[in-house]
Amino acid sequence: MPTYDFGDGAGPVAAHQHANGGGWVADTAVVDDAVWIDAGAKVYGNAWVCGDAWIYESAQIRGNAFVDHEAQVFGNAIIEGTARVDGECRIYDDAIIRGASELYGYTFIGGNQVVEDEILHDEQRS
Repeated sequence: MPTYDFGDGAGPVAAHQHANGGGWVADTAVVDDAVWIDAGAKVYGNAWVCGDAWIYESAQIRGNAFVDHEAQVFGNAIIEGTARVDGECRIYDDAIIRGASELYGYTFIGGNQVVEDEILHDEQRS
């Protein structure tokens, strides 16, 4: 059984490289076959990535986060906690989406923005 250390203090955990892109996915996470997980991206914890989502470059989806539909997370962006990113959202650069945040529609968050416990629809911040 392959393992991978996601650098979160849990040490090596059961994981695999996603067939669509080669990024590391913990066996505790759920990632649809159609999702793109780039070679430098990581999905771990109890995170879910579904639909036609793209996770690429060095992005991380972790904790109990949920990313769905045509959302794209890239750069060094992090989605964590119980955050939900849905629709055609774009999260990029060094942005962090955390807590119980919910992002929908055409929401674009970039730069060094931190979104925590907010509900955003069709908003742009960078």
